[in-house]
Amino acid sequence: MKHKENQLLGALDDDVRQRLASAMSPVDLKLGHVVCEAGGRLEHAYFPQGAVLSLLTVMEDGSAIETANIGREGAFGIFAAMYSRVSFNRSLVQLAGPMIRCSISALEQEFSKSNKVQNLFVSYSETLLSQIQQTVGCNALHTVEERMCRWLLMMDDRAEGEAMAYTHQFLAEIMGANRTTVSLAAQAMQDKGLIAYRRGNMQVKDRAGMEKASCECYAIVRRRFDSFLSPPAHAANTLGKGRNTTP
Repeated sequence: MKHKENQLLGALDDDVRQRLASAMSPVDLKLGHVVCEAGGRLEHAYFPQGAVLSLLTVMEDGSAIETANIGREGAFGIFAAMYSRVSFNRSLVQLAGPMIRCSISALEQEFSKSNKVQNLFVSYSETLLSQIQQTVGCNALHTVEERMCRWLLMMDDRAEGEAMAYTHQFLAEIMGANRTTVSLAAQAMQDKGLIAYRRGNMQVKDRAGMEKASCECYAIVRRRFDSFLSPPAHAANTLGKGRNTTP
């Protein structure tokens, strides 16, 4: 996977990045690697550069479903840097590639003293929350084929057209769907010329067709992430004064 700058890190001022430099290190994890379990304590935040992380909601019986994914537009662990050290989700590598790992303690220091960092982190966190809410609705209301189109479009954005190493079983686990149902949906999509699938490698072949076949959720989430780097001036106030909820 190609190495690109993480947009959230790139939005930080130069002096902030210089102070964080000693707390950052590169990591490159394989597909399926669990970065943190639900309820686990986080010591680092992860900023993908070419990788994609999946956030999974895990039930008591061990079943899980994806409620959000994070590419080079954002980071995993920002909530922890702002408020706690605990992850509410299982996070695993959904698309292998490079990432930057940064100490949460160092991020906490920058968050506590910089209004701009507060605005940026709050804006990103709210945008990630909007993706989670959209995904919950999508999982409940849309067909497996529509959901697969949405999901594969999001992955194709990050993979930039390259083939992706996904089996039907992996997709079924990510989407909380029956494997047979996923296989039938994938076959239907391949028959329509939307994707090519062979020996565990999947590639989007018809972007326009995929976007038409997808539910509205893909476009809604993409628009939100395209705009989060320009948060309103009232996105966060000085620490201790609370959020401004007036329009």
